[in-house]
Amino acid sequence: MATRFRIGTRKSAMALAQTEEIARRLTAAVPDLDVEIVKFDTTGDTDQTSKLLPHGGKGGAFVAQIRAAVLAGNLDAAMHSLKDMPGNEDTPGLVIGATLSRDPPTDALVLRAGVSLDAIRASRGKGFKLGTNAVRRAAYARRLFPEVEVIHFRGAADTRVRKLDNGEKQRLPDGGAVGPADALIMARSGLDRVGLAQRIAYEFSPAEMLPAAGQGIVAVECAAQDWQTRKILSAIDDPAAHLCADAEREVLWVLNGHCNSPIAGFSSIDGDQMSLSASVLDLSGNTIIEASRTGLANRPRELGRAVGLDLLAKGAAEIIERSRPR
Repeated sequence: MATRFRIGTRKSAMALAQTEEIARRLTAAVPDLDVEIVKFDTTGDTDQTSKLLPHGGKGGAFVAQIRAAVLAGNLDAAMHSLKDMPGNEDTPGLVIGATLSRDPPTDALVLRAGVSLDAIRASRGKGFKLGTNAVRRAAYARRLFPEVEVIHFRGAADTRVRKLDNGEKQRLPDGGAVGPADALIMARSGLDRVGLAQRIAYEFSPAEMLPAAGQGIVAVECAAQDWQTRKILSAIDDPAAHLCADAEREVLWVLNGHCNSPIAGFSSIDGDQMSLSASVLDLSGNTIIEASRTGLANRPRELGRAVGLDLLAKGAAEIIERSRPR
């Protein structure tokens, strides 16, 4: 008799593609598993106008409702993009039971018709509107293109590209609007997931734009005391991705970074060694603090803690505090 397994996810095309991949891997690893995907209209998906901060940041906007269903026993597990999971706070009773192998973690530039990267570079961004909702991407964009106008731009990956192509303005909570955008900065992995990789005009290297902590990693969360589910999820867990997730999220924990903090962190493994780089920027992109270390791959939290403390020693706390909403 098949074992029923319910996993919750957002309704966006990218979230569904990620969750369907989890379902495929679970049924391949555990043949008698009957996986049911339960779709949620999260606050962040239904409100395509507001910034995420009023909803409690990404955690409140995209994660909280699905987490609550797991804690209530209505779901066995929940799918999240790891970068959407707050790293500066505990969620009692929940644990990451599995991470899939990491997708490309980099950020990419998408252009509307008639706009070229050469023109943006030559003008230092002057006269161009660049859309993003991520404060990290906005800060890096202002460093790379000092005169660009960064505008608030919301929506699922495919929705944002459609709005760019159609020249649609982004509505604001006060009834106003900004845009239309000339370009977008988005996660490469998200564009891959929704079949829009061909729209990538330029892929930023980590040296140009350090990814968000956990970017490109799909996480599956479950109840900490649900040992049967944890055993099932262990069958699809990618150990390297899990180690990198632990290291990068430890940086967020040490910094106590909030959703309005431009914080980046990226790690990689070579043999038994892990390299970890992290940065904290001010919202203008004018000030950046960076730290990098190498350590044992099987001690990721220790490495993440060391890098986070290096950032604090260089003044990261002051930058993060200035970015907190008043």
